[in-house]
Amino acid sequence: MSTASASRGDSLTCGALLVLAAGVLWGTTGTTQALAPAGVSSASIGAMRLVVGGGVLMLLALLRGGFGAGRWPILGTLLAGACVATYQLCFFAAVSRTGVAVGTLVAIGSSPVIAGLLGFVFRGERPGRSWCLATLFALAGCGLLVGGGGKLAADPLGILLALGAGFSYASYTMAIKGLLPGRTPDAVMAVVFCIGALLLSPLLFTADLHWIAAPRGIAVVLYLGVVVTAISYLLFARGLRTVPVATAVTLSLAEPLIAALLGIVLLGERLSPTALCGIPLLFAGLAVLAGSLGRGRRPGKKSNHRSLKA
Repeated sequence: MSTASASRGDSLTCGALLVLAAGVLWGTTGTTQALAPAGVSSASIGAMRLVVGGGVLMLLALLRGGFGAGRWPILGTLLAGACVATYQLCFFAAVSRTGVAVGTLVAIGSSPVIAGLLGFVFRGERPGRSWCLATLFALAGCGLLVGGGGKLAADPLGILLALGAGFSYASYTMAIKGLLPGRTPDAVMAVVFCIGALLLSPLLFTADLHWIAAPRGIAVVLYLGVVVTAISYLLFARGLRTVPVATAVTLSLAEPLIAALLGIVLLGERLSPTALCGIPLLFAGLAVLAGSLGRGRRPGKKSNHRSLKA
């Protein structure tokens, strides 16, 4: 193996580990919401998460050198911010209606296919065989987990909201990927999340925010804003520099795996034996991607199509 190939393999592996770490942190989101004070609306939690996370990211960007001298693409930047805001609304509403395990699994489990299509159409990234096999395993695992969650048929609106979250997640991943060249991850995430926070800020004027004054409310907001938003998305953006969009989203399936396990262990959510069989399939999908990255193979190849700038 040449030095260049070894270096590229190391870069892909490092990027994949960063994305995987972000996915593990995201997997605690639904459980954290479930542990919030009673009566908290999903919209207010989503808005406060972006306000705190966006503020932390903005401070980090300023401390690390600002936002660069280049011109920011207006459409791509606004699209990323709008998708981040939409994801918050759809995801937290879905989890409140379907439960942590099912809501997270549908939202993130649907996103690899959407990301693969968007990455191919708009960025010319052609998913390779490793990605296809990994996504097949992961989606089969998600399907078994969702089917055993017990609430799928009972709340179709919750499932539709979760699918909307999956589409938003894949869309803002693609938009952020287009903003990263020539800019630091700190700057990109700060701008995108502050736009998302501004879009959701009107909700804070009509929502009941008394719950934030309680110790548990403060802990929930700080954890979601600082750890699950600021830290995790910085890891994700750094990993996204070297990892294709479709691969990054498939690696993020660590999120529903962690969410399902936390829902079972901490919240007492029950999954059937059939649903539990989905967990090793999810592991198998992540293992296939990890193996291809470890061998230095790029699971998403650049096609001859002209890529569009976000």
